[in-house]
Amino acid sequence: MPQHNFLSRDQVIWSFGPDLRPVLEVEPGDTVTFETNDCFTGQIRSESDLVTEIDLSRINSATGPVAVKGAEPGDSLIVDILDVRPIEWGVATLIPGFGQLIEQVQSPVTRLFEVRDGEIRMNDRVRFPAKPMVGVVGVATDGPEMSNGLAGTHGGNLDDHWHGKGARIYFPVRQPGGMFGVGDMHASMGDGEICFTGVEIAGEVDVRFDLLKGKQATWPVTELTDCWLPHATADAYDDALKLVSEEAAKLLVDEHGFSVEDAFIFLSVACDAGVAQACKPAPGFGTIARFRIPKIEACPAPFLV
Repeated sequence: MPQHNFLSRDQVIWSFGPDLRPVLEVEPGDTVTFETNDCFTGQIRSESDLVTEIDLSRINSATGPVAVKGAEPGDSLIVDILDVRPIEWGVATLIPGFGQLIEQVQSPVTRLFEVRDGEIRMNDRVRFPAKPMVGVVGVATDGPEMSNGLAGTHGGNLDDHWHGKGARIYFPVRQPGGMFGVGDMHASMGDGEICFTGVEIAGEVDVRFDLLKGKQATWPVTELTDCWLPHATADAYDDALKLVSEEAAKLLVDEHGFSVEDAFIFLSVACDAGVAQACKPAPGFGTIARFRIPKIEACPAPFLV
């Protein structure tokens, strides 16, 4: 009988590495509600609180980790995001030295946002639909420990705005149990994230776990109702785009029988390359690229089961 578990935001990790120890172990099919901190771990609560005045070692906390019984290296840990529920307020910031327009604006600056009735209110005049999602989603690595602010083959700070309610993410398992953690919720964030922040907010995330035995990609792969999206990361945008193109083509060839040439053409004529995060300048932070592949009869999912 599947179980529903709860983890409080006090159970946090600040990095993903090879030696994580679980705070909870679940069976495939179980659901966990993760209570999450905002990316600043509650250090910014008003527009007078500035990002230059906080403890930067306490950012991007992830709740967890959760081990899933039976998850072994070579498998994929399947994470279904069932719901994302932010609290009633969040913040966005301008950070000195980070972002496309940073030389043209005053910084640091903090803006407080109200989240109510499915909308985000920036001020009395500007409001827009809320699109709750999670930024940090990852599993244990098989190499160096990586700060939650960084992204890599384990996931981490992917900041993909599609990672909201209804997303299914396949994580490559590199350590027994997978060791999944989630945090850094956003009430809304645009692709590219040009000021290096979304509407940073706390809340709750409902996740259901499953396993795909004996199959995995190099990076996490996301499945939505109408498409699937491989990811890849690198410092420079062109390098990230090359890696995600190779990752997408490999899945089309290995799982769906495309030739390399047909995969190359298909990615060009039927699919969309894009970014989940490409905020530059961003010293020490890379680019997360992705490819949106439509679900058609020839490739209806990332993996054939």
